[in-house]
Amino acid sequence: MFTLAPLSLLPAQARGSGLRAAFVAGAVISVGDTPQGIAVTPDGARAYVADRSSNTVSVIDTATDTITDTIPTNAGPTFVAFTPDGTRAYVTFAGAALVSVIDTTTNSVITDIVVSDPTTVVAITPDGTRAYVTAGTSTVNVIDTATNTVTDTITVGGAPTGVVITPDGTRAYVANQIPGTVSVIDTATNTVTDTISVGSFPILLAVTPDGTRVYVTVVGNSALSVIDTATNTVTASVGVSAQPRVPAVSPDGSHVYVPNAEPDTVSVIDTATNTVVENIGVGDGPTDIAFLPDGTRAYVTNTLAGTVEVLATTVIPDHGSTGGGTPVTLTGHHLANATAVHFGATQATITANTATSMTVTTPAGSGAVPVTVTTAGGTGTLGTFYYTPTPALTGISPATGPVAGSDQEIVITGRNLAGTINVFLGATRAVIQTVSDTQITVRAAGAPAPGGVAVTVITPGGTTDGLSYTYLDASTVTSVSPNTGPTTGGTEVTITGTGLAGTDQVTFDGTPAPFTVISDTTLTAATPPSGTDGTVDVTITGLGGSPAGTFTYVSEPDI
Repeated sequence: MFTLAPLSLLPAQARGSGLRAAFVAGAVISVGDTPQGIAVTPDGARAYVADRSSNTVSVIDTATDTITDTIPTNAGPTFVAFTPDGTRAYVTFAGAALVSVIDTTTNSVITDIVVSDPTTVVAITPDGTRAYVTAGTSTVNVIDTATNTVTDTITVGGAPTGVVITPDGTRAYVANQIPGTVSVIDTATNTVTDTISVGSFPILLAVTPDGTRVYVTVVGNSALSVIDTATNTVTASVGVSAQPRVPAVSPDGSHVYVPNAEPDTVSVIDTATNTVVENIGVGDGPTDIAFLPDGTRAYVTNTLAGTVEVLATTVIPDHGSTGGGTPVTLTGHHLANATAVHFGATQATITANTATSMTVTTPAGSGAVPVTVTTAGGTGTLGTFYYTPTPALTGISPATGPVAGSDQEIVITGRNLAGTINVFLGATRAVIQTVSDTQITVRAAGAPAPGGVAVTVITPGGTTDGLSYTYLDASTVTSVSPNTGPTTGGTEVTITGTGLAGTDQVTFDGTPAPFTVISDTTLTAATPPSGTDGTVDVTITGLGGSPAGTFTYVSEPDI
């Protein structure tokens, strides 16, 4: 079962080298140990952070980005949700079958609600009358917020984690890690009315402000599945980086933000095109993200760093090519009827304009420049845009791997790679593990067929290629010749088959033997000594798998 802290990896993988992307976010606030969930009050004045290992909830004043209070709890808090009026916060706990209710006026726990099983995530209906809590191995508990008692228990899929409620309050969506589904609950009857297959290990969800789509992070696929709530079908899968966590939709619905706990980034996805437009570097182990109501800032919990990072979301993306042409969304106030937008001294092209949001196309430029908007009321600065040099690739290691894909890390080196958005091996997207300005590590997903493919890296500064990667077919062994020899060893044998070029080791009954690769279909090896005669397995281990043949040891004649 997936657990959110300390950081868990599903499916099992080694955590990356910790290289941090060069595109770093804003202010960093130290909170308690292992911060997980974060929620902003409906008025935007405060953010509440669940500090799991400290058994506390930290309260952040969003005007000053400072801690103003620390609330002790009875166990390790995981996630927080507010009632619509902001007067109460409901908190779930890892390993404890309870939900605590915090009075946000006094910042104190006023009651603990006992539920059926240890709790994970809580969501509150838009009218504030009920809280839906994922708990245990297969249930959702329904809490009446007037009495703070459990009034219903709903059976869903295995290992339910995330839960969200549509803005009209009619449905709740629950991510079930096993068997990779999302359950749809009719909140009028508290019954499951639909089950949607979304991928391998779905964990957490977000819903758009208009309720038309639900986004689900799918850890096993390093992707974000998009559900159309009108048909309850998956309409798209957007590849992100390794170990995606809690998604969040910007208040205007234009972007989805996904913290990626492996490379320590936040992927920003354009909801109109379902494409990643930016990867923002943050602290160690980002998990949850919450927006201010006006969409100008977002707060990210860095679970392994013990911090909350503040992202300015007024210029998205805030990096782009020196040649210009990058579509950028600007968020702010009093933007209606803008007459000009400048990136530095150069005017951009305005493509859409409302009172709170604009889309523009960047002009050519260089370096870091202010982004200013001019209206009848004057000129104001919304943020900074960073022109990024064109990337270049210099090497890849290893340059081969199995056609089925592998968890082995592939290291790509080059220049100007910070903020890499996507890496492709041919038409197959590789999963980003770590990023720096000179190095990217990725995992290769499976390819349609064996053979050499181009390596393509997409960054804010442009797209580059020039390297190749070779997918190898699964290895097979068709013959070992000769297939008999003395127990003293030293017999030169020729092993034939397919996919042998990537062989790492040859063993006779588990004992390594010296070998030489002749081609993808042939290698030679010298048999090691054997203590007894008889037939043993000859095993070829490499990127293409571990096929086996046989060899028979024969004792020398004696008196």
